Parts: sequence; structure tokens; C-alpha cells
Amino acid sequence: MSARQEIVRSSKRAHGEIKVPSDKSITHRALILGSLARGTCLVENPLRSEDTLSTAACLKALGIGIKDDARGWVVEGRGLWGYSVPAQELNCGNSGTTIRLLSGPLAAQDFLTRLIGDLSLSRRPMKRIVEPLSRMGAEVSARDGEFTPLLIRGRKPLKPLVWESPVASAQVKSCVILAGLHAEGKTIYREPFLSRDHTERMLTDCGVVVKTSRGSIEVEGPAQPIVRDWAVPGDPSSAAFFMAAAALLPDSSIRASGLSLNETRIGFFHVLKAMGADLSLENDASRAGGDPVGSVSVRGGRSLKGISIDAGHVVGMIDEIPVLAVLATQAQGSTTIRGAAELRVKESDRLKVLAEELKKMGGDVEELPDGLIIQGPTPLIGQTVRSHGDHRIAMALAVAGLVARGETCIQEAECVDISFPGFWELWGKVVR
Repeated sequence: MSARQEIVRSSKRAHGEIKVPSDKSITHRALILGSLARGTCLVENPLRSEDTLSTAACLKALGIGIKDDARGWVVEGRGLWGYSVPAQELNCGNSGTTIRLLSGPLAAQDFLTRLIGDLSLSRRPMKRIVEPLSRMGAEVSARDGEFTPLLIRGRKPLKPLVWESPVASAQVKSCVILAGLHAEGKTIYREPFLSRDHTERMLTDCGVVVKTSRGSIEVEGPAQPIVRDWAVPGDPSSAAFFMAAAALLPDSSIRASGLSLNETRIGFFHVLKAMGADLSLENDASRAGGDPVGSVSVRGGRSLKGISIDAGHVVGMIDEIPVLAVLATQAQGSTTIRGAAELRVKESDRLKVLAEELKKMGGDVEELPDGLIIQGPTPLIGQTVRSHGDHRIAMALAVAGLVARGETCIQEAECVDISFPGFWELWGKVVR
């Protein structure tokens, strides 16, 4: 990435009908499930971002044909055990989804794979997948037992597993479930709270029997996904930053259509409404990528109030906590975020970074081991702030800049391309 700065000025309104990028989570999974099916599938309207391109590049290195045409990505699946020995290590870039999800099927391939990533990914915890995959019979090792590079020597077939995860993580869950497709017998995964459920939904659409109950997911292997095409809906996490902008600026109206309205993905919209925002959700009765699809609209002008959220809320809005923290600086009263320790092991330590950067701008923010306490409303003042290479932080700081006095200079602003190519261009069109 080249170093880039963006200047955000205080604004009076955000207005427009917007189209946000396609969903990142669904694009990753459509590529991987397409590779594990037998035959040709079309991933229509995929997100072409740095993270999803990392998944595509890794799959190509494993012998999967992926062609880009006007309709989307055409994937030539080769079945559960169809990956080829890669000629070199697999570079997952900045993408935790790529390395964790691909590790599931790689644990069942009869060869050795080395997976690496960039500096940020090399600091993210991998023990949470090393342990269950090792229990299933694969030989998996990580630097210091925890970090990339990962070395995986697969076992065919894998052993089934009952795994109690201490964290609610869709990436860990998906890793174990995808490995379970290659096991002889029943694999059961349990999590403390329901994380996003795209993998379960999409496997069901591929003909795999997935049994779910509260906090438990079960697959019986070996289970071969059938080939099918995927249409990818808009990403609600990307829309969140524009909805937050509209909620903060009085003379504003933003509408985003074609979004995934999967209940495990729209926790932020429910919280924003609970804070007092004029927000509406409309389901258009269609589906894409296994999810219901519809629109979200926000009108400005209402005062926001502080709110308390716990781990049960956090898991449904894990990517939106940074922009929630910005909203909290302008809300009446105290906002308390607890049960969010997972944010410390994202692309940055988001709790630490949010506290540092919002304090620079005048925010009243207390950092907790597992969250934040934010008092509002407090006037923000434009400053030079850093994204720390974290796309969600960069976009959240852009929202903060809208209500700050003067100019806010966001350093390392190019990182938004990880999930939202074209963010700054769209921002300039709708924010005045």
C-alpha cells in the first residue's frame, strides 16, 4: 500500500441513495465453497477487495480455476480433496478470514502447506484453530504456538470432533465446520454466543445437512457440497459508516439498498435505533448468498442517547464497534461497551486505538480490559489521527471528522481498500 492521507471537514449533512460494496464475508465463503464443490459455479457481484483477492489467489495456487468476467467470478470446483500441492507458500495478506477458513479444508489435504500474511496478520491469534484441527488429526504448527506462519500437514480423512470454543468467532466456527466436511463422522461446534452464520446458511444451500440449535452447529462428514451459483448482497458493515454519518448530521438522509439483512449482521442497526436514531429496515422479500435482502434508511435530526451493550450484543456488531464509539462521543450520557476483548486481536488493537485517537480529538473515553466507557456529548476538535492500518478505524475516524471543529487529517487512509474500495470517492459525493 502507498501512504495516503485524507482530510475530513466538519459537515452539515449527508444525503443520497448509496450502493455499498458487496459483502466480504459471503464473497470469501462463496469462493471457498465453490472450490469444494464439483463443477463450475458463478459468484455474481463479488467484492473485489484486497482481502477477497487474497482468498482467490490462494485458491488459484491450490489448483482451483477462477476466472473474472463481466458477470463475476467463475470458479471451477474440484471436490473436497481436490486441492493441488501449491508451488509456494500461500500469502493470505491482511485477511484473517482467508487464513482461518482455508485452514479447515487444508487440514484434510494429503500434503504440507505453509500459510503466511502481512505484519498485521502475523500478530493475530491462530491457536484457536491450531488446537481443534490438531485434535482432528492434522499436523498443525504456528510460530510460538500462536502466530503465522502456519504449517499444516493434512490428514485424509479427518477425525470428527466436539469442540467447545471459548470465543464467539465466525472464522473459527467456519474453520472447524469446513474441516468437519472432510471428517468421518459427526463434528459438533459450540460457541458462547451466536456469531455470524453465513457458513451454516450457505452449506445448507449447497445440500449439506447442518443441524443448529442455540450455540451448537453439527455436520456429518464426509459431506460433499453440491455446486451452485451465488449472488452476493451488499455489506451491512460497510453501510454502517454512512448510516452513522446521517444519524449525527441534522439535515441528512441516507438510504442503502440491496443489503444483507441477516440478523447476525445487523446488530449495529438495532443499536443505532435504540440510541434514538430515525432508522428503518425494509425487507424486499428476496435472498442472496443465503441471506434475506433489503434496505436501510437513516434520517438525521434526532438526539442520540448513550447505551450499554454486552458480549451478546458485541458479537452481532463486531465490525461496527469503532463507529459506535464515535457516535457515543455525541450521545447524551454514558455509553458502556463490555465483552469486546476480541477487538484487541483484530487488524489493530481496536480498543486501545479508539481510546487513543478519540482522546486526541477531545473525546471522553475510558479504556477497559474488554471494552470502553464513553461520556457524551463532547465537542471534538480536528486533529491528525492514525488509522493504524485498520480499515474500520479509518472509516470510523472519517465519521468523527464530520462533527469535529476544523479539519481532521487521517493518516494511512489507503487501508479502507481492504473492505471498501471506493470509500473515499463515495464519501465525497454524499457528505457535504
